[in-house]
Amino acid sequence: FLPEGVAVAREPMTGSEDFARFLAHVPGCFVFHGNGDTAPLHNPSYDFNDDGLLFGTNFHAAVVRRRLGA
Repeated sequence: FLPEGVAVAREPMTGSEDFARFLAHVPGCFVFHGNGDTAPLHNPSYDFNDDGLLFGTNFHAAVVRRRLGA
């Protein structure tokens, strides 16, 4: 359900989140949504690409539909 041109990371990474604590209680996954490469995150030159919101919303809705068998 991913559009053409979307890269999928093949190697797991832990990041620096405590998300694993949630996964101890409920099933889930941690997803990084890319948003272009104009500047790194937490950089004063970073410009959020609002078009990414639509992709992110559609991605998560597709995950829910697939999980529920809809």
